[in-house]
Amino acid sequence: MTYKMIVLDLDDTLLRDDQTISPRTKQALMDAQERGVKVVLASGRPTFGMQHIAEELSLAEYGSYILSFNGGKIINCKTREEIFSSTLPHEEVHGLYDLSRREGVHIHTYVGDEIVTEDDNEFTSIESELTGLPIKVVDSFKEAVSEPVVKALMVYEPEKLKLVETMLQEELNGRFSIMRSKPYFLEFTELGVTKGTSLKQLIDACGIKREEVIAIGDSYNDQEMIEFAGLGVAMGNANNDIKAIADYVTDTNMNDGIAKVVEEFIFTAPVLV
Repeated sequence: MTYKMIVLDLDDTLLRDDQTISPRTKQALMDAQERGVKVVLASGRPTFGMQHIAEELSLAEYGSYILSFNGGKIINCKTREEIFSSTLPHEEVHGLYDLSRREGVHIHTYVGDEIVTEDDNEFTSIESELTGLPIKVVDSFKEAVSEPVVKALMVYEPEKLKLVETMLQEELNGRFSIMRSKPYFLEFTELGVTKGTSLKQLIDACGIKREEVIAIGDSYNDQEMIEFAGLGVAMGNANNDIKAIADYVTDTNMNDGIAKVVEEFIFTAPVLV
């Protein structure tokens, strides 16, 4: 099989624990793009928080893509064209705020280039460190969120948040796509919007078949794209549920897991260009 696209989660997948790309992995992805393979960064992060990685991999030069906000937006890095965009009405986000208060967890979202929350907490601080976006602590979350947003996150200790997820999956069934990107991040996007559904929109726009796509990830928000792709790959450090649905399990993010997939499945196939 000749693969034409490789789709990569960022945290704990493409990125090592220190938030850098290993030299071997970077070179493998640059060489793959030279062969005509499109590289797609697919993350729960906002677009801004992915730009520096796109620049490091020269995605604009090769006409590759960013799939941000867990599929809420798709950007052509070369043309800056927004191929797809999804939002949540602010009234729905206000409802999520009420539920967060009922359940005793924190909530934040993105307004402009800022993370907005009422609560100064360690988990929103982690999001700020990962994305590079500043935190704006406000007196009234509802007043600060007066326009549609791409997604909202409830954040808290993992054990508590898992219970909240189970409860809200049932209570909010049919209203949102709900998924955990990290044990302490519970994400809400428009119903039907996931990395997997947005990946389908992207390949349709590109004229690429799903059998020609490799998707690699480690967590629950990667599940749909791993199941959708022709070759769904779990990282060696992925949780066991993700490994169970993958076609292939590679090495860890700290041991060039992505480079090994590229070398085995892309470099052994004919060059596209």
